[in-house]
Amino acid sequence: MTDPEPTPPESSEAPAPRPASLADTIRAVFWSFFGVRRGKDMQRDAVTLRPVPVVLVGIAAAALFVLALVALVTFITRQV
Repeated sequence: MTDPEPTPPESSEAPAPRPASLADTIRAVFWSFFGVRRGKDMQRDAVTLRPVPVVLVGIAAAALFVLALVALVTFITRQV
């Protein structure tokens, strides 16, 4: 005797969202640095973003920010 074929899941479930692209991750990190994010975008990010790319992009963005500040200070102090 064979087991009956399992029934497919209910169609009321929404399809899984696609993973966030690199551009989506960079955009989310930028807005996080800026401190402003719309509610619906934040909810979408919570579902689609993965932690490792967010951390890596965040570290790279912080390094670029620090390098830009150092370059700006160096430029200003050499002009005096």
